[in-house]
Amino acid sequence: METSNQTLPNMYYLLGLSTVPHLQVIGFIMFVVMYILTLAGNSLLLVTVRISPTLHTPMYFFLSNLSFIDICFSSTIVPVILMNTLSSVKGISVEGCVIQMFCHLLCGAAECVLLAMMAYDRFVAICRPLHYNSIMNMKFCVILVLIPWIVGFMNSSLQVNLIWKLPFCRTHHIDHFFCELPAFFRLSCRDPWLNELSMYVTAGIIVLCSFLLTLISYIYIISNILRIHSSRGRHTVFSTCTSHLTVVSLYYGTIMSIYLQPQSFHSVEKDKIVSILYTVVTPMLNPIIYSIRNEDVKNSIVINMKKIRSSNIF
Repeated sequence: METSNQTLPNMYYLLGLSTVPHLQVIGFIMFVVMYILTLAGNSLLLVTVRISPTLHTPMYFFLSNLSFIDICFSSTIVPVILMNTLSSVKGISVEGCVIQMFCHLLCGAAECVLLAMMAYDRFVAICRPLHYNSIMNMKFCVILVLIPWIVGFMNSSLQVNLIWKLPFCRTHHIDHFFCELPAFFRLSCRDPWLNELSMYVTAGIIVLCSFLLTLISYIYIISNILRIHSSRGRHTVFSTCTSHLTVVSLYYGTIMSIYLQPQSFHSVEKDKIVSILYTVVTPMLNPIIYSIRNEDVKNSIVINMKKIRSSNIF
């Protein structure tokens, strides 16, 4: 690895996922397909919720915001991967790196907190059904949606400000496919203990608090479901939660393995794989999971497609 002085370079060089040409081609095609599916799936979900009166409920209001976050999340990472795969330079400007890091941390934290808000919504719907409309009114829902963005903004501002105060003197080549905090810790010629501490504390507060809120919500939900005598009734109620549980398990699991593990347990290749899961794969899967397991969404998509088809005929 090359050494350099402590002055901030004009460019950083992302080494990406592989330097083998045919693997780069395969990776490029895979990322293009996943990005198209992410944009198409989340956009379809956004439009479906917007134009379907039956979906104008708090649950789908949160789901729309999740789709918007996923589009932003994936769009901060994948276009850079695609451009660097085609380019021989594979560089990203310091400004571009700062913006990517800020947006990535913002969307990551916002999604984490929003999933907890969605769990609370399911708790109120199932455990407090008679008071659901009065509790989950539009004003309260807007507040619950703003909280993730505020938390994400505060987290991004703190982490980005701290990371760019480090002196980077080891190399300007980043063995990663985007500007992520743990990758930059390895570039510092000073012990980044303060940055690591800040990352663990903020990630611990955001992820663990969100996870605990989700866990407590589902403990009450499951205990309430078990009191339902009809097996069909239990299945109907629980089916509204399985999609959310699937997304939560996938997202929280990958986030914790990146931001709550000690640096001594990290490996470059493992970090790359886990980062792909939560920045690229999860945003692609979310609309698929919610659509496949949600009859209301599937029915609304079918009805709207029939309306479009019939309007085209006439």
